[in-house]
Amino acid sequence: MHFAQTERAGEHDLLRRLADAREQSDALFGYVRPEFLYRRPIAERHRIIFYVGHLEAFDWNLLSERALELKSFSKELDHLFAFGIDPVDGGLPTDVESDWPVREDVQRYVNRVRRELDSSVERAFTEGAARKDFPLEQLLHVAIEHRLMHAETLAYMLHRMPLEQKARPAADAQRLASPVAPRMIEIPAGDALLGLRRDEPVFGWDNEFEQQHVQLPAFEIDQFKVTNREYLKFVEAGGYQDQNCWSAAGWEWIRKNGIRHPGFWRQQDGRWSQRTMFDEVPLPLDWPVYVSQSEASAYACWAGKALPTETQWQRAAYGCAKGSMGVQAARGNSDFHRWDPTPVNANPESANSFGLSDYAGNGWEWTSTLFAAFPGFEPFPFYPGYSANFFDNQHYVMKGGSMRTAACLLRPSFRNWFQPHYPHVYAGFRCVKN
Repeated sequence: MHFAQTERAGEHDLLRRLADAREQSDALFGYVRPEFLYRRPIAERHRIIFYVGHLEAFDWNLLSERALELKSFSKELDHLFAFGIDPVDGGLPTDVESDWPVREDVQRYVNRVRRELDSSVERAFTEGAARKDFPLEQLLHVAIEHRLMHAETLAYMLHRMPLEQKARPAADAQRLASPVAPRMIEIPAGDALLGLRRDEPVFGWDNEFEQQHVQLPAFEIDQFKVTNREYLKFVEAGGYQDQNCWSAAGWEWIRKNGIRHPGFWRQQDGRWSQRTMFDEVPLPLDWPVYVSQSEASAYACWAGKALPTETQWQRAAYGCAKGSMGVQAARGNSDFHRWDPTPVNANPESANSFGLSDYAGNGWEWTSTLFAAFPGFEPFPFYPGYSANFFDNQHYVMKGGSMRTAACLLRPSFRNWFQPHYPHVYAGFRCVKN
């Protein structure tokens, strides 16, 4: 990727964006009551205190020597907060709270990293200091977007915490809409444009390159994401007890873990509810259902349909034009404006020319495409494992974004990915007929 020399305004915009991203992550940690910062809300993830230090350690390890010629003041913490405490034999983490530094020491590390990086970055821009290996602008884009991705990860981690362990903010204003009338829309045969051109002076992660055009035949796709109401029919029809629509691995996963319904749902005395970030409410039937890829695939099979491929989703959302997801994102449920979903038809102005609605926020969307490199892929030399470590035929592409996805990550070329049995992320789906 080539970056032209930026003007001062662009340089200061990056510094402002970094400060804004820090505000987002700092605010999230502020919602955790201090005595619970050493808890682990999700068994597969680190304790919350790791992430307090990790965001700064990542920035320091990325920028300090590559671009700013800074020497470490705490190699032990640089390493600890880069990698955490690895579990034995690849199992779940087994560390205890006392294995981690006390909160005051972590905060001192965070504060010093920020002071040293900020003064050095400002000096590099002001004095035109020589870059060492990579353009400082590119590394700052990586630091900003990495932090914003973690802001979403942290949100769904905190979502799993007991309500009493969090400080409750002002409640989201309810978005009302008429009951959803599901229907499928026709997407004519045509061109899907995926990815970015390497010769454009724009930032993208390594897996977003190189741009490609794909011709697709016509297909039908759900106008809206599948709702809780629709998915409830699958649950009540015994979908979690019928092996026919599950992959072998998916069936083993739900049987082994006793999974009988979406992870955010609860049932008591025959009544369904949904755990929101700071409350538990009667099941909102017109919200998008959030499930794993395996659950989405099983529903699609039960409904006589399929999950879209990545190229089908891209064609339906953007046709062959680049479009501007930022415009759509401003109208949708995204960019940290809300904690919880809205009805899938609550933003009719977000529909595109095909009639596809609610695709720029309100929940990522699973596809049936395994995460893999585009032709012409080149890993970031300063972050070679960002994508390549996950080209393993074990992760599926997600597109779109959620209410906790930053606006810059809603660009049409952005690709997210998770394993099919990961039930924690804010991800829904829609179905296709081929």
